[in-house]
Amino acid sequence: MTQSNPPAPASVPAAATESRSAAHGPTRKLTRAEQRAVDAKNRLSSPAASIIAIVIAIVWTIPTAGLLVTSFRPAADIRRTGWWTVFTNPEFSLANYEAVLTGSGDLVQPFVNTIVITLPSVIIPIILALLAAYAFAWIDFKGRDLLFVAVFALQIVPIQVTLIPLLTQYVQFGLVGTYWTVWLSHTIFGLPLAIFLLHNFMREIPASLIEAARVDGAGHVRVFFQVLMPLLVPAIASFGIFQFLWVWNDLLVGLTFASSDYRPITVMIAEMVGSRGQAWHVLSAGAFVAMIVPLIVFLSLQRFFVRGMLAGGVKG
Repeated sequence: MTQSNPPAPASVPAAATESRSAAHGPTRKLTRAEQRAVDAKNRLSSPAASIIAIVIAIVWTIPTAGLLVTSFRPAADIRRTGWWTVFTNPEFSLANYEAVLTGSGDLVQPFVNTIVITLPSVIIPIILALLAAYAFAWIDFKGRDLLFVAVFALQIVPIQVTLIPLLTQYVQFGLVGTYWTVWLSHTIFGLPLAIFLLHNFMREIPASLIEAARVDGAGHVRVFFQVLMPLLVPAIASFGIFQFLWVWNDLLVGLTFASSDYRPITVMIAEMVGSRGQAWHVLSAGAFVAMIVPLIVFLSLQRFFVRGMLAGGVKG
């Protein structure tokens, strides 16, 4: 008669689990920075935080939605009723955008001017700030710390203080009436923040990477382009988005330095407010045309913006 083997005791799986845990070693203790990150993630992922975020997002979106609806409503309806009445009396028209893009409120050329102003005003300070940040972070020269503090302190200088001196210099250099006045002004105003963010990001890169590249015979140029540049993409994208939004929505610099042929769209909308105080239908359509590009840029690249800001401004 065959005798069946007795079943394994219930404690065997637990013993096996303990032996596997022992084989993998004790659990590593989290550092203080890692523990803060875990705590923050737990707080932000709670149901209460999600509800609050949804409410804030809805409240924040209502004015934009109202502007969009108003831009498609007939002028008579805009004067008589609020935009929320569209749910009971849905009537839409493209006449507002026709007036803005092809009619008397032509914003096509100012829109093109804004693109021409914005792109170089983003690229130029990024190039200069990358070189300066690398020098401050990885090149040891006399007076480096003092010079970096001076550059950082330039962020607190009000733009209004610099307008008349800069305009005087542009007149002396013969740059008035060109795009260069706006490009140089935005570059000057954006460089301190760009250098600060990129410097902080570079300083967080392990020095062992730089030392290993130098042991292999790499100079500053090779280290900069082959070692650092691939790691700097989040920081560059972060400042690029920040600078793009600031330049695109700027009114003061464009109003002061741009001549009538190179006026950006913000200046034209400001003039539309003054000269067409009653034409809200045209103003709403023009405002939405002006905000659609920065809105698309921010929503499509916001993950780079958040990563770069956190990496450049927070120490672990």
